[in-house]
Amino acid sequence: MSIRFEEVHKSFGPKKILDGVTFEVKKGEILFILGKSGMGKSVTLKHIIGVLEPDSGKIHVDQFEVSSMFTEQGRDLLPKVRQRCGMVFQHPALLDSLSNFDNIAFGLRTPQYREKIGREPSVDEIDSIVREKLKLVHLTPDILSLFPGEVSYGVQKRVSMARTLAPGPEYLLFDEPTTGLDPLSTSSINELINELSRTLKVTSIIVSHDMACALSIADQILFLDQGKILLMAPPSEVVKSKIPLVSEFFQETLSLLPPDWRFE
Repeated sequence: MSIRFEEVHKSFGPKKILDGVTFEVKKGEILFILGKSGMGKSVTLKHIIGVLEPDSGKIHVDQFEVSSMFTEQGRDLLPKVRQRCGMVFQHPALLDSLSNFDNIAFGLRTPQYREKIGREPSVDEIDSIVREKLKLVHLTPDILSLFPGEVSYGVQKRVSMARTLAPGPEYLLFDEPTTGLDPLSTSSINELINELSRTLKVTSIIVSHDMACALSIADQILFLDQGKILLMAPPSEVVKSKIPLVSEFFQETLSLLPPDWRFE
């Protein structure tokens, strides 16, 4: 059970975005992908769920080779990969015309979910799952009847996460999940990502600029620059790196941590 990239290349016109990227994320791990803007972090996530086709190389999600699913025959398998993956975007991307309840329940009413469980979920089942996932993101049922525009941006983020969790994905993909949040809300969302990953025993890949969070909760940190992996290692090794760009990237964050801070 893993996500694996093998010599993946991707260019947009003359610009190389991914240049021979190879890595593996094992079941239950939390991987942070860090790097400057425009270095291929979000593009990496989009390749996992088959939104983008690599120019060359292979991408595996469990037993499925996503990179082979861009033919007429292969496209039939792509929904099976996407069922395994839950994507949390930069912005909540909730449907304003639906209540928070119906936003969370959205993925439970799709043909893909019916295929996954082999039947139509009952109204009571949907209600139970929605409330269970709401509890996991530390929200209370009183917000379910409200619409996204009637709750704060931070609550919308959590509703979005509950929606992602509802169909039961095995992989959680976060694309800049704390964008637009104040420092306190950012910290709580980061703690929630860690809690969900460990409690649900899912594999999480987080694209972020939040170095402090990466140092605190990541099992592995992958550092991308100019489409190449500069380093992939546990946080305790990354901060000792002599690679100039990696060292510079973490210097300010390390100076802000308390003197007695230690890696788990």
